[in-house]
Amino acid sequence: MNIPTNNIDTSEIAKFSAMAKEWWDINGPMKPLHALNPLRLEYIQKHAEISGKNVLDIGCGGGILTESLAKLNANATGIDMSHDAIAIAKQHAEKSDLKINYTLSSAEEFAKNNPAQFDIITCMEMLEHVPDPISIIQSASQLLKPQGYLFLSTINRNVKSFLSAIVGAEYILNLLPKGTHHYQKFIKPSELMRWAEKNNFILRGLKGITYHPVKNKFELSDSVDVNYLIYFRKIS
Repeated sequence: MNIPTNNIDTSEIAKFSAMAKEWWDINGPMKPLHALNPLRLEYIQKHAEISGKNVLDIGCGGGILTESLAKLNANATGIDMSHDAIAIAKQHAEKSDLKINYTLSSAEEFAKNNPAQFDIITCMEMLEHVPDPISIIQSASQLLKPQGYLFLSTINRNVKSFLSAIVGAEYILNLLPKGTHHYQKFIKPSELMRWAEKNNFILRGLKGITYHPVKNKFELSDSVDVNYLIYFRKIS
């Protein structure tokens, strides 16, 4: 086990740990993640070869995306700072007969011990939950091999995202538990691009994510006003 760094928010860890037992309940608090997962996976598959690659899922939680990657024959590793989430992830992988390396670790500590080990890194819906998202980008750069892929998803910071991701999703539609997100932690794409560029990455793609309540379906969009997917390649 890798000892945590100071880039943690204990209240955030406690919040997601409390939901760990319901992580794989498709009608529970993680219902939006289950609905979103096929779109995330499709986006990754479109831009990178997964089979046989060393793939790291940072902030893996209970392993929804991690398992999907493993099923595509990736050598999958998942790290998270929630002991309860990692325990659930391990249990579910065993039930699913999947070989996944789940580790309780921060990205920073994991990077110290595993430099340039991964072909692909994913970090989905996690950056807006840590005190220092730049540190995650730095760690990803250390963990990736040259020409490696970094796939991220997070939430833009503007009035529309506040009304949609917090007021709408948490208080009106009840898609997410109240208090899941904090507006000040949302990240503009321009900020993420700047951080990535400073850490040896080049932008390769950016797409918005739109939720259709009637269809109960997520779709890619040209609008990045609220949720968005973005990916980079490590230059060298």
